[in-house]
Amino acid sequence: MGNDVVVPAGPAGRRHRLLILAVLCTSILIVSMDVTIINVALPALVTDLRASITELQWTVDAYTVVLACFLMLAGATADRVGRRRVFQTGLVLFGVGSLLCSLAPTVGWLIGARVVQALGGAMLNPVAMSIITNVFTDVRERARAIGVWGAMVGISLGVGPVLGGLLVDTVGWRAIFWVNIPVVLAAWILTARLVPESRAARPRRADPVGQLLVVALLGSTVAAVIEGPRLGWSSAGVLGLAALAVVALVSLVVWERRHPEPLVELRFFRSAPFASATVIAVCAFAAFGSLLFLSALYLQDVRGLGALQAGLTLLPAAVATTVVAPLSGRMVAARGARLPLVLGGSAMVLVALTFSQLSPTTPLWLILLAHGLFGCGFALLNPPITNTAVNGMPPERAGVAAAVASTSRQAGQSFGVAVSGTVVATAASTAAGVATAWAVVTPLTVAVVVLGVLGTTARARASAARVAALFPAAPSPARAS
Repeated sequence: MGNDVVVPAGPAGRRHRLLILAVLCTSILIVSMDVTIINVALPALVTDLRASITELQWTVDAYTVVLACFLMLAGATADRVGRRRVFQTGLVLFGVGSLLCSLAPTVGWLIGARVVQALGGAMLNPVAMSIITNVFTDVRERARAIGVWGAMVGISLGVGPVLGGLLVDTVGWRAIFWVNIPVVLAAWILTARLVPESRAARPRRADPVGQLLVVALLGSTVAAVIEGPRLGWSSAGVLGLAALAVVALVSLVVWERRHPEPLVELRFFRSAPFASATVIAVCAFAAFGSLLFLSALYLQDVRGLGALQAGLTLLPAAVATTVVAPLSGRMVAARGARLPLVLGGSAMVLVALTFSQLSPTTPLWLILLAHGLFGCGFALLNPPITNTAVNGMPPERAGVAAAVASTSRQAGQSFGVAVSGTVVATAASTAAGVATAWAVVTPLTVAVVVLGVLGTTARARASAARVAALFPAAPSPARAS
C-alpha cells in the first residue's frame, strides 16, 4: 500500500509534508523516550525481577549499544532498498520488541527484548532524517523541520521520566512498554499512506566486515566494563573481552582504510572539527547517560522518593533543554560553534562537581537547580556537535559525518551507564557510589570545554577544508517518487 504516494504541490503539499513530519517526530519520540523512561523503572526491576546492578546496566545499555552499532548500517540500507520500507520495518521491530519487554518473565528476557527494540529503533532515527531531507526540499522549510525534529530530544527527556514514573507507580513497570504499541501501529499505517518511497541515486556499497567489527568493538568494551565487578577485573572473561576490543579496533582501522566505501570513513578524523565533535559527543552523552542512571538510583534508593517524584525532578532539565536548544542553534548560526560548546561544557562541569558531593541530605532544591543547569548545558551542546562534525565537509558526505556523530552519542551514553553503574556496584553504599561516579564523570565534562576550543580554531577549520578536498563531488540524491 502507498507505493504511488506523491506529495502534492501548493498549500496541500505543505500540509502533507507537515503530516509526514508529525508522524516521523512521534515515532522518534518513542525511540528517544525509551532511553529515558526505563531509568525510573530500575528500582522496580530490582523488586519485581530481583535484578542486580549489573543487570540494570544491561537493561539500559542493551538498547543504547545496539542503537550505536547499527545506526549507520540502517541509514545505508535505507538508501539502497527504500527509506519508507526500512522505516516501516523498524516500526514493526520496535513494536514487537516493546511487546516482548512488557511480557518478560526475567531480567534476561527483558534484556533480549530490549535488543529487538533497539534494532527497530536504529532503523527509525537516521532513516527519518533522510526522509525529512528528501521531502522538505526548500532550504528554509527544511531547517524549520529539522528544528522541530531536534526538539524531540528535550521533549523525550521531560515526558519519559514523568510518564514512566506515573505508569510505574500506578500500573507497574510493564506499562512503560505498552504505550509504544498503539503509537507504532498508527505510525505504520500513516507512513504507508503519507510517506513517498525514495532511494539514493548512488547508494553506498555494503561493508559487512566493518559492521561486524564495530559491533565487536562497542559490545566487548561495554561488556568488559559492566561485567568487571561481577567476574573480576583479572578474570579470563573480562581479559578476553578487553583483548577482543583491542583486536576489533586494530582490525577496523586496517580494514576500513582499504575498503573503497567504508562504513566508518577514517579520513574524516583528519578533520580536527570532526574528530573533536566525535569525542565531545561521547563525553557529553556519557554524562547524560550517567545523569539518568544515577539520579534514578539516588532519588529512589537513597532519598526514598517514588518513581513519579523521581521523574518530576528531571523536569527542570527537560524544560531547559526544550527552551535552550533553539537558542543554541541561533548562537551557532550567528557566532559559530565555540561559544555554545564552551558554555554548555562549563555548565556540565559545574553540575558534575556539585553531584560529586552528593550525600543523603543534599537539599532537593539544589538537585533541581543542578538538573536545570545540566539541561541548559546539554541543550547548548547538541546543535554545535552536529554543526562541527559536518563543518567543511562536502554536502554529499555530510549525512555520513552526521551519522558518525549520532553513533558517538549513543556509544557515549552506553559507556556512561557502564562506567557509572560499575562504580556504584563496587561502592560501599549507593550514596557513596553515586558521588564517586560523578567524580569520575567530571573529567569528561572538562574535556568538552577543552575540545570545544581546540576544535574551532582557524587551524582546525583548515584541516576540515583539506579533508573535504579528498572527496570528489557525488551525483545529487534521487528525489521522492
